[in-house]
Amino acid sequence: MPRLPWDMQGKVVLVTGGNAGIGLGFCRGIAQAGGDLVIWGRRREKNLEAAAQLRAFGNRVLTQEVDVADEACVVAAMSEAIEKMGRVDGVIANAGIMSHVGSFLNMTSEAYHGLLAINQHGAFHVAREAARHMKARFDAGDPGGSILFCASLSALTGTVGMQHYNAAKGALASMARGIAVEMGRYAVRCNTVCPGYTATETVKDPGPDAPLGKQVRERTPIARFGTPEDFEGIAVYFMSDASRFHTGDLVKVDGGWMANAGKANLSLGRPA
Repeated sequence: MPRLPWDMQGKVVLVTGGNAGIGLGFCRGIAQAGGDLVIWGRRREKNLEAAAQLRAFGNRVLTQEVDVADEACVVAAMSEAIEKMGRVDGVIANAGIMSHVGSFLNMTSEAYHGLLAINQHGAFHVAREAARHMKARFDAGDPGGSILFCASLSALTGTVGMQHYNAAKGALASMARGIAVEMGRYAVRCNTVCPGYTATETVKDPGPDAPLGKQVRERTPIARFGTPEDFEGIAVYFMSDASRFHTGDLVKVDGGWMANAGKANLSLGRPA
């Protein structure tokens, strides 16, 4: 039987922030498709919990405590992951934090640079080390690789008091295009996924009667918050050979929020 393009057996994918939320959703998709995993997270207990869940699918799982803002730590951890797993075929740069400062007028340099250190510069560290490994494999006659940035709709829209978050997520989309253009010659592709409102440890669904819960349900064509499970498929697509000719793109997984421009009240047209 021919190998299916989304069959990930024999592939190793490294996911930063892969121990919870959307990151763990990415990992579950890859595990179910037969791929092996490297999970990076700062919380050892969460790493181990995630690994136990993922090993139930019969995969190899390596966990490492990594702060992506620490360049030296990223370089050492990537080297260790390659040594222990034999290779890294794909990387999802998902680790990030979210903070709200109330107003741009009150945003300090510390708040601005502190968030960028993780969300933007951390992703750069991870992507660069992955690209170096993938280029070395290409030179050795083993081409191919996929890098995926997990950004946000904040890469495309503005948010009061979160301009540092907007800046970091927008930078990821731009950086992905630059990587795609340079690394395509080595059969390495790079893309960005932008989640919409998704219920995780960071973003809570407050329910249909709360202002945010009501707004999301009224303005999203698929009238609910996303879940980490909604990101299993997109991870498999971009990390597998199914996306072998897809690079330099930005894909929204948002239930249609941006298609509706996030503004029209759809509840009037829904069936009772």
